[in-house]
Amino acid sequence: MASSSLSSLSNLLLLISILLLIFPLTFCKISSRNQEPLIFSLKTKNVPQSSSDKLPFRHNVTLTVSLSVGSPPQNISMVLDTGSELSWLHCKKAPSLGSIFNPVSSSSYSPIPCSSPICRTRTRDLPIPASCDSKTHTCHVAVSYADATSLEGNLAHETLVIGSSSRPGTIFGCMDSGLSSDSEEDAKSTGLMGMNRGSLSFVNQLGFSKFSYCISGSDSSGILLLGDASSSWPGPIQYTPLVLETTPLPYFDRVAYTVQLEGIRVGSKLLSLPKSMFVPDHTGAGQTMVDSGTQFTFLMGPVYSALKTEFMAQTKSVLKVVDDPNFVFQGTMDLCYRVGSLTRPNFSALPVVSLLFRGAEMSVSGQKLLYRVNGAGLKGKDQVYCFTFGNSDLLGIEAFVIGHHHQQNVWMEFDLAKSRVGFGADVRCDQASQRLRSRD
Repeated sequence: MASSSLSSLSNLLLLISILLLIFPLTFCKISSRNQEPLIFSLKTKNVPQSSSDKLPFRHNVTLTVSLSVGSPPQNISMVLDTGSELSWLHCKKAPSLGSIFNPVSSSSYSPIPCSSPICRTRTRDLPIPASCDSKTHTCHVAVSYADATSLEGNLAHETLVIGSSSRPGTIFGCMDSGLSSDSEEDAKSTGLMGMNRGSLSFVNQLGFSKFSYCISGSDSSGILLLGDASSSWPGPIQYTPLVLETTPLPYFDRVAYTVQLEGIRVGSKLLSLPKSMFVPDHTGAGQTMVDSGTQFTFLMGPVYSALKTEFMAQTKSVLKVVDDPNFVFQGTMDLCYRVGSLTRPNFSALPVVSLLFRGAEMSVSGQKLLYRVNGAGLKGKDQVYCFTFGNSDLLGIEAFVIGHHHQQNVWMEFDLAKSRVGFGADVRCDQASQRLRSRD
């Protein structure tokens, strides 16, 4: 009887171990208490100005992290993207690419076969289902973004080198084909670091239950911290709970960092909008995602129109609107202003735009409200600044997206264990970066 019980217990433990390997870590309680935090420099790169007034929307721009991959290590840079799950690297040379990862030169590179449980189950949250490459019998993956960029390749295991430690067996996409809408951006990085709540995301694979970042608004620098930052950031943090949806819905990304936007205030005036306008509908359309891979903030059509109208009303005495209806920055931002060629906008006279979340608030003020753009196509020598909120309807997505431009000088904390996102306001990110490094 005792022998039978021990055998059953052994089998049960074996089954649990297998399930934990197969099913997404999103549904597991991951503890990072015993892990030393990992600190990365975060670089902000400017979006190139086009000769056209309509710049292509780029989903994965500007925030890059440097690390090493492979054996022997190859230096790479990856775009930080909390809106994506799969991390990937360019693995095939092309004239437009500044750097690639060469799998042939790495002894630790290992493609994942179609028969692997990783290919069959852990890819189930990817927007495009994984398939089997009939020629190589490896797990085939593909990604696509809102600007029509798409990439294809295969899943593989590889060793990451972070500081003095290595992380063997990390899963990523080794991409060898695809279409790009912006070769200039492709030349700036080797790939993308997926940081959402999915099983294959970078943060889940490394076993951290919390990560934070801080983007400087002044010197194009910042910091990414994997692990618990509570002892590193002494200021107050407001938390808003994640909206968790277990039922598959056509327009709801279940592994995104979805929070509940409840209202918007311009100056002291709360927009007269019912809270139902901010709640996802029965299809999942209308979720609010915090996304480091998107530059600006996008609001669903009716909400954007209300914000635009109120902002114009409160700034009509200090800003001159561009009166050309065909001038739309990035095809989505249609509220732009003329400013004299030798002057700057009076940022201090602009009303603060406050995004009101459940239990937390994000204030957008001063220079974060307007973005200087190329004014090609307009008469005169005036500079052009555009409002940094855009219309999701023009972008072609059914969601509210909080972009990284409005996250500047905000301590952003993503707590997977407690299912919440934190905002630490009025942060000097350059100083926070120096303080964390002095403790490392």
